[in-house]
Amino acid sequence: MYTVMGITGRVGGVIGHDLLTAGLPLRAIVQDPVKSSRWATLGGEIAVAENGDADALTNAFRGSEAVFVMLPPNADPELDFSHARHLIDAIVKALSATNPKRVVCLSSIGADSDTPSLITALRLFEDAVRTVGLPTTFLRPAWLMENFAWDIAPARERGELPSYLAPVDRAIPMVSTNDVGHFAARAMQQDVDGERIWEIEGPEHYSPDDIAAALARALVRDVSAAAVPRAGWDPLFRAQGMRNPLPRIQMLDGFNDGTFHFRDNGQHVMRGDVTLLEAMTALVRET
Repeated sequence: MYTVMGITGRVGGVIGHDLLTAGLPLRAIVQDPVKSSRWATLGGEIAVAENGDADALTNAFRGSEAVFVMLPPNADPELDFSHARHLIDAIVKALSATNPKRVVCLSSIGADSDTPSLITALRLFEDAVRTVGLPTTFLRPAWLMENFAWDIAPARERGELPSYLAPVDRAIPMVSTNDVGHFAARAMQQDVDGERIWEIEGPEHYSPDDIAAALARALVRDVSAAAVPRAGWDPLFRAQGMRNPLPRIQMLDGFNDGTFHFRDNGQHVMRGDVTLLEAMTALVRET
């Protein structure tokens, strides 16, 4: 059995389809069985488990050849990451109780950094999963192209791409969630001894200017990128409803100043196939 957390998300959905296409038995962990019934229709087994419910996750992981584990995205965590710690503890307890043959853990570029930020939750996650001692592949993708889904509305309505990545002509590693899902499904099917880290990016580095150009082509209108002044981030994020903007600001600083980077200048990076234009075009179709 191949068991997948987060299967209703972008990465988890790709994993599920890849595993079923390979003819492998899929167990889809869901929180709402009604909304996720399509996985049963496609031939998967459904396991209902809330994030943070160690007993339910243990039942879901039991009898698994491989398990994909992840934390739900949270752009506004507590400053002590108490909720993330609770979720991590439940996953670790479930893994310890069931001992699957392989674990694939979704992490991020920057998870090996001591610099505090949103990514700290994933550093905690990696450290905790390591304590279980199971053969584990840690996936550390670059900045996700699909993060720009929030920018389609201002691009479509005003031809603007407000960018927190700066300067706007600076290219950084980026990757599509589709590629991350394909690599995760591959890792679930491969035997591994001990621990390995897969750093993942797309075919090229991209800048906010490149994002604007891709959106311009997809939307068939002029789009230009402009950096949002850093001094305005905190009040802007609070006006949007965030309680604790600091971790998000620290994460953006880490990308902008180069703190978050791949090991050995990216010499061991694994490259996906999805281009920025392909990813942006797909996002535009969704909205």
